[in-house]
Amino acid sequence: MIIEQIPLENGTAIGLKFDMGNAPLLVIKADKGFVMCGYLDTEIAEKLGDVAAKVRGVNDLEDVLHTEVIDVTGHAKALGVKPGMKGHEALELMF
Repeated sequence: MIIEQIPLENGTAIGLKFDMGNAPLLVIKADKGFVMCGYLDTEIAEKLGDVAAKVRGVNDLEDVLHTEVIDVTGHAKALGVKPGMKGHEALELMF
């Protein structure tokens, strides 16, 4: 498992990479929410009331930052996060 601090303009996020076998589980957490890889479920994050955005096809934390968001929860939308923005753009809105 790798845990690292990721400095962004609006704050410092925490990145988690956990090797699962065929692909890594990746999450980057800001103060108010997180960007997650395809291993995690946006529908469940929505039910739990989380601020979350999902990216897919990522292999490392850098990919999460530069890949387009494909899905967001309602609470993320309320902060201005939307599909099509890059992971780092979504995270900036989550501070």
